Amino acid sequence: MAKIYSNTQELNPKQETINFILNYSKALSLVTYNEMEFETILN
Repeated sequence: MAKIYSNTQELNPKQETINFILNYSKALSLVTYNEMEFETILN
């Protein structure tokens, strides 16, 4: 499977895409309670 992705051309994402992903990851919170994991977005 690594061979499939290594032959692709280089990706050049827009700055707004990078900012969106970074902001989403900053707002994401994982909480573990009694062996269950909850994902919450803090926006």
